[in-house]
Amino acid sequence: MKHLVNKVISKKVKFMGEEVTVRKLSVAQVMEIQEKSKAAQDDETSSLDLLQYVIASAVEGAADLSKEDFNSFPVDELSRLSNDVLTFSGLGNVAAGK
Repeated sequence: MKHLVNKVISKKVKFMGEEVTVRKLSVAQVMEIQEKSKAAQDDETSSLDLLQYVIASAVEGAADLSKEDFNSFPVDELSRLSNDVLTFSGLGNVAAGK
């Protein structure tokens, strides 16, 4: 099993009518999301930061997006993409920040 350490599993999903590649989150990333989620429960800014963290962690090319770039997307599209990431990573139908 050692040869599978750091192996990346990915798939393509739709975002704003285009295909993007999402990777399954690692255990460490899931734990980080859980910690950030606790802080985001009562703070809208933290919720958006959590949404951005989930997407930056799993969507190919998203880590390079600035805060301004991220804020230019429709929030419903970002929420759907985040949900796709979390579902693909085995966290069920969970919305980031909720």
